[in-house]
Amino acid sequence: MIERRAVVGGLTGRLVRAATAGGAQATYALIGLCCAIFVISPLSGFNPTHGTADTLLAAQAGYFERWGVIPTDLWNGSAHALLTPLTALFVHGSWLHLLGNMLFLYVFGAMAEERMGHTEFVFFYLGCGYLALLAYAAAHADSDQTLVGASGAISAVLGAFLYLFPRARVTSLFPFLFFLPLRFPAWIVLIFWFALQWMAAQGAGSGPGVAYLAHVVGFATGFLYAWGRYRCGARVKTPATATEGESQP
Repeated sequence: MIERRAVVGGLTGRLVRAATAGGAQATYALIGLCCAIFVISPLSGFNPTHGTADTLLAAQAGYFERWGVIPTDLWNGSAHALLTPLTALFVHGSWLHLLGNMLFLYVFGAMAEERMGHTEFVFFYLGCGYLALLAYAAAHADSDQTLVGASGAISAVLGAFLYLFPRARVTSLFPFLFFLPLRFPAWIVLIFWFALQWMAAQGAGSGPGVAYLAHVVGFATGFLYAWGRYRCGARVKTPATATEGESQP
């Protein structure tokens, strides 16, 4: 269960109350758009126009090739290929992929949006997501496998959240601790998550697989953006609970 607890007084309290009251329209619009696109795509199984069996598999393959990032195609200079790091942010490979990403966007995106503002947050999300997928494609320039998903953009949101709300607390589930719900400062959870992504990226080899490198680049880009944009302004350092959610994307 996801819950946001209002904090009495201070900037954290105002942000949490605004987000809970529905003030994070861009976050919710991005979640709704990703879900709607998935439902009407050949991947959800809900749209009978895509056929069944081999016809459905062909439709799914064509869908990925049209809207996903294919590193070997990205550098050929075509306008369509250059747009795919943007379109791929709204394409997900499965229900689990979609729901995992949307959970993290819901938990961390609303407060980041309230701090940045709606328009800035949208450009931040799309720009960082584009750069994360572009960096991954550059590192795997000879690959012809398709990359999709909002993980790079959502990783940027996590990085920005770490800078903007370093002492907010989250309730997290860690598999190696028998899934006990434990409360930690967000900076501990997010740095732990970043370290896992970095180690996974180092051992991922040359094949695309899971785009751990896109996660790392997105997280670093989001953190650096927030640092550059807000280092002269107020950061939320209140140690009260700001948001809750699971710890693994």
